[in-house]
Amino acid sequence: MKKFLIFLSLVLLLSSCNLWDEYIVREADWDSYELFLIGKDKPVMKVLTVENAVDEEDLRTPSAKLNRADICSDEYAVLVGKMIATVKAEDGVGLAAPQVDIRRRMVAVQRMDKFGGPFEIYPNIRIVKTYGDPVCGPEGCLSVPGKHGDVPRYQDIKIRYTSPRTLRDTSERVLGYVAVIFQHECGHLDGIIYTDKAVSVTDDE
Repeated sequence: MKKFLIFLSLVLLLSSCNLWDEYIVREADWDSYELFLIGKDKPVMKVLTVENAVDEEDLRTPSAKLNRADICSDEYAVLVGKMIATVKAEDGVGLAAPQVDIRRRMVAVQRMDKFGGPFEIYPNIRIVKTYGDPVCGPEGCLSVPGKHGDVPRYQDIKIRYTSPRTLRDTSERVLGYVAVIFQHECGHLDGIIYTDKAVSVTDDE
């Protein structure tokens, strides 16, 4: 009976986090600087900009994946809230974790294609397929203040990310302007800024 209760407890624990395919869960691996930034009392985070040489170097650094323990952690939940609060405070439509000095593959995107236009977080996001030809359109960036540019982007893409609810890979087809936001933010995760791809960049009026 005791062995059965232990087994039942294990079953409940694994099913609660959907970890049947990963019995041993790695510990969260946030580094001390990330914990400092996530744990600060301020509800919003500083956005790095290319106007600062140190900031730009950080923005050019590719981001690391989050493991399952990271996504299940209290720190992740706090970071989600702060990223959404930050992008709203900056009147933006998207924000990548490296823009707030957290070098993880994680973006916040305003889903204008959904009712109410909610901001949603996508850990371990990547673009796995594009459809059609890129189209040039206007673009700006919180990390490149005072400028805007024309950037060729696909209007139809397929994204893949780790679902925060199931902790499993999830794919989704995204169209139009929201697809452009995803491409912009995913670029940040690889150290790419929209000005790298722009056909022209001009100062805001």
